[in-house]
Amino acid sequence: MEKQKISSAVINRLPAYLRLFTELEEKGVAHVSSSEISELMGTTASQVRQDFSNFGGFGRQGYGYDVRYLCEQMQQIMGLDKTYNVIIVGGGKIGQALANYQGFDRLGFFIKAVFDKEVWHIRVPSHIDVFDTDKLPEFCRENKIDIAIISVPKEAAMDVARMVRDAGVKGIWNFASQEIKLDGVHVENVHLNESLFLLTYKMNNEEL
Repeated sequence: MEKQKISSAVINRLPAYLRLFTELEEKGVAHVSSSEISELMGTTASQVRQDFSNFGGFGRQGYGYDVRYLCEQMQQIMGLDKTYNVIIVGGGKIGQALANYQGFDRLGFFIKAVFDKEVWHIRVPSHIDVFDTDKLPEFCRENKIDIAIISVPKEAAMDVARMVRDAGVKGIWNFASQEIKLDGVHVENVHLNESLFLLTYKMNNEEL
């Protein structure tokens, strides 16, 4: 059966839903209504129900939604019921910061190695290997790497993206200041400046 096409707007709301449901579960909340979800999400109850309908709906009329079940379903929908092997390409400040972040393992993302042309300056936890970029294709194939985090200078970003795609990597999380669009691989481009610019817009145009 062909999978239903879900709009990008709905997909973009999924992480916020998961964060909310996780927080509710941690607080001991067992059930939540669409009205309560919409109030916490800053949307409407009909929007919540419409979003959920894309995945079959998760509640019963007059009963609401089971919070634990919502967490489980959101994790499954987003592929977070699996684990992923990850590499970082680019061992600069961003690359090292990501490699030293201890939360990835808990979420099921296991960083296996960092690749850079200048390996001697990279400081990462002892369980993460550091290699010259020349070894990247072979490492990806031998270790079944799922995701490559790219944090190289913009002029190298597309070459690195093609390299990891050709080595069998299916997902790229791109922190380079170069937009990557490439057939044969899923790409999420991270624009750190845009988030900062949104903040300054709100500071200058919206009342508290």
